[in-house]
Amino acid sequence: MIPKHTAIIMDGNGRWAEQKGMPRVFGHQNGVRSVKKIVEQANKYKIEYLTLFTFSVENWDRPIDEVDTLMKLLVQTLKEEFEDIFKNNIKLNAVGDLSSLPSEVMSELNSIIDNTKNNTGMTLTLALSYGGKQEIFKAVKEISEKVKNDIISLDNFDDSVINDHLYTRNLPDVDLLIRTSGEQRISNFLLWQIAYAELYFTDVYWPDFSEQDFTNAIVEYQKRERRFGKTSKQL
Repeated sequence: MIPKHTAIIMDGNGRWAEQKGMPRVFGHQNGVRSVKKIVEQANKYKIEYLTLFTFSVENWDRPIDEVDTLMKLLVQTLKEEFEDIFKNNIKLNAVGDLSSLPSEVMSELNSIIDNTKNNTGMTLTLALSYGGKQEIFKAVKEISEKVKNDIISLDNFDDSVINDHLYTRNLPDVDLLIRTSGEQRISNFLLWQIAYAELYFTDVYWPDFSEQDFTNAIVEYQKRERRFGKTSKQL
């Protein structure tokens, strides 16, 4: 079975570049090429939702020149890839504290989101200025206000209420989470949404992550038994 929702922590761009004696921006530029390849492969496999950890809340603390370069690269990539995104019937989505993004990024992002909103193929979500803890905090704060004002009743409170107040309210839970570069941690990504996700870690740096590497992750996922707290006999 193909995972309905795959999420990827695209890690290792900087280290990949440094190992080659190149500046970190060289790694980010080559990482974009991997994004293009994997988006095409995911679409080919008919994965319904693909979410990419593009820029975290914590990434704002990186050197200002690297942040500026990443923002410019994001705008450039959105402009260059729009035609392919539209042609392949992909619907673009974005989650995170989008208000903190530069106006040029938001303008390009909103333009593509609007122009692809009626597409019926894969939903490609970019997590930008995103943090899982921050997302949950925001949801709790909004829900608390609504409970206080009798908009939400505690008698009818369940998981769906929290889901409806997350950035990802229109996305299903993650089935497969992939992280590249050899690191084995979640890094504040989709903390609520990966509760029962299968985790796949690979030593391959993101710029080297190929279609075959992606296929290997899917095959490994297909070997897993997803029990969601039940026993094998109950499935």
